[in-house]
Amino acid sequence: MLKTIRYDGSLKEIADKLNNRKEEISIEVNNAVNDIINNIRMNGNQALIDYCQKFDGYQIKTEQDFIVSEEEKEAAIKQVDQDYIRILERTKQQLIDFHINQVDKSWSLFKDNGVIMGQMVRPIERVALYVPGGTAAYPSTVLMNAIPAKLAGVKDLVIITPVKEDGKVNPVIIAAAKVAGVDTIYKFGGAQGVGAIAYGTETIEKVDKIVGPGNIYVATAKKLCYGIVDIDMVAGPSEVLVIADDNANPKYIAADLMSQAEHDKLASAMLVTTSQELIEKVNAELHRQMSYLSRKEIIEESLKNYGGAILVETLDEAFEVSNYLAPEHLEVLVDDPVNTLPKIKNAGSIFLGEYSPEPLGDYMSGTNHVLPTGGTAKFYSALGVYDYVKYSSYSYYPKAVLETFKDDVQTFANSEGLDAHANSIAVRFEEES
Repeated sequence: MLKTIRYDGSLKEIADKLNNRKEEISIEVNNAVNDIINNIRMNGNQALIDYCQKFDGYQIKTEQDFIVSEEEKEAAIKQVDQDYIRILERTKQQLIDFHINQVDKSWSLFKDNGVIMGQMVRPIERVALYVPGGTAAYPSTVLMNAIPAKLAGVKDLVIITPVKEDGKVNPVIIAAAKVAGVDTIYKFGGAQGVGAIAYGTETIEKVDKIVGPGNIYVATAKKLCYGIVDIDMVAGPSEVLVIADDNANPKYIAADLMSQAEHDKLASAMLVTTSQELIEKVNAELHRQMSYLSRKEIIEESLKNYGGAILVETLDEAFEVSNYLAPEHLEVLVDDPVNTLPKIKNAGSIFLGEYSPEPLGDYMSGTNHVLPTGGTAKFYSALGVYDYVKYSSYSYYPKAVLETFKDDVQTFANSEGLDAHANSIAVRFEEES
């Protein structure tokens, strides 16, 4: 089931295949989304109303129809089992325990000559969380995006989510929003929702950043609005890479590979190991376990096209392979896994040992599940508190200290042909006539 490749020092072909899984944005999609955004910019609420009717079948009659009312929230919460609320609360606390350590502080440096320098850390003021609508509901994504924002100090956090003709938001999304402390939920999504929240309308205040997953139209809209607002990332299909030694349990490995493969036919699940025997045992387990799973066809397609096993000579080679591929999720199923951390350079989120499976991270480990994909873990990080803050530097120089810098600054400015810059320094030391 897993095609086996023997590592020979080169993985470019595999990496290119995995890294090119992102759904290509066609000219047609790009143009359609651009037209939608421009219409929203020009016609505001009316354009948004028209698109909600056209794409979702939801008829907006008044401005109040844009937002989930308090009555709707109360009714929705009553539909959610209290034990599920408990699970949401537990997840929230796990996320807080982890992410609170990412909270950064402002700092100041006071020098003996009277110079003051420093950096202020300030939260982004207004952020929108995009939550996909339809039959699928992902309350975990609400918590993963909202909790770091709250810890960063974002005061105005809103959700945008598309609804169907009945205008109802899934109750578990409303419950997750309540647990996370998000008060405002807008009933619109798609490219039109991104455009409306990015640029603002007559009644919808624009945001400073948009986070959260969506389809190709949502992803394109986020890319086109970047610069007007900030965005988190444009993520591709999910992926997991498992590093395993001879002692690893094939049953666990097979289960973990399939837990990612079931996401999407474009998902990738890879095993890197020193043991050919383990690969054979994993294949047997894949065949056995897959027989009773509901998303068998998706798993099979994913493993066929983007799965595989890479046979290496040593565990050092295994980590070399992993660092090159830079997986979204990395599982390390070897003896003494914690001590392998220094070997890991590129990975979105790392799961150490056989009782830290990747699905734990999707929901309740405390780490964030919004992660870089397609090899971008080489330069991107998991979503965190730092994504919801901005840094402003400041400095104060007394005249006597600036005087010791003035000639050097003017020389520097003049060397770049910017004599007005030099003049800005010079005039401060001209004798008054």
